[in-house]
Amino acid sequence: MLKTLLFDLDGTLLPIDTDRFVSHYLKALAAHIGHLVPPDLLAHQIMASTHAMITNTDPTLTNAQVFAADFFPKVQRTEEEMMPLFDAFYLQRFPSLRSACPSLPGLGRAVVAAALQRGYEIVLATNPLFPREAIEERMRWVGVFDLPWRLVTCYEEMHSCKPQPAFYSEVLERIGRRPDECLMIGNDLEEDGAAQAVGLPVYFVTDFLISRSGNPAPGGRSSSLEGLLVKLQAGRLDDLL
Repeated sequence: MLKTLLFDLDGTLLPIDTDRFVSHYLKALAAHIGHLVPPDLLAHQIMASTHAMITNTDPTLTNAQVFAADFFPKVQRTEEEMMPLFDAFYLQRFPSLRSACPSLPGLGRAVVAAALQRGYEIVLATNPLFPREAIEERMRWVGVFDLPWRLVTCYEEMHSCKPQPAFYSEVLERIGRRPDECLMIGNDLEEDGAAQAVGLPVYFVTDFLISRSGNPAPGGRSSSLEGLLVKLQAGRLDDLL
């Protein structure tokens, strides 16, 4: 029986072109801390240290710890020196990046609200590459921050990232659910599709579909976000298990 819906955020509930958003993010970050790290080095190392998080397989380290160990020595700055600036950036400047997103019509909130009305437990299973403050800010953009999330994945707490199957195993362990009690809803055939490696069924939202292989989303288990809303309202998600 389906009990819990795991929602991806970027490109799923939040209408966003990831590449465009990352470009705006790096420019804003460079404007904030470029006096300590040259912008070109900063952009390069942010991406390289993010890759270190994605490929980490040590379950004893949080994503934040992996990022810090890789990033700060390579920019020749200390964590104590730079973290207050990162924290200030996410509080003061990150909210302005909302302008890098397309219009936000409220469809994401409608989908999550419909899930709650059907009695499902909700988890925000976003790729935990950002601190909680940045994830919660993007939740505000799409109007879902105030909803009763069982779990919100963030880099301070999680020990792996998509597309590592360990990410999904950790989510399931933390919420005390079996794979057959859950449905992962995302837009990335590789990152969200990796949930299937632990037996977790996946539904793909196609508005901002990411398919690095060029393969289409599977028929019967994909639709626009609006199509997902229709299925939720009609009580048809249990048929996917």
